[in-house]
Amino acid sequence: MARSTARPVVTLRSTAGTGVTYVTRKNRVNDPDRLVLRKYDALAGRHVAFREER
Repeated sequence: MARSTARPVVTLRSTAGTGVTYVTRKNRVNDPDRLVLRKYDALAGRHVAFREER
């Protein structure tokens, strides 16, 4: 079974500048813009915003 193009794999990079990344999937129909999630950055030691890379 092929994966749908409606839910692509995206990479989230930390806005703290540490280079930490998360990999997730998003729904293009509900979130057409770049995804921004608040997640834990282990190098920064706190929760920061992670922004979608293209």
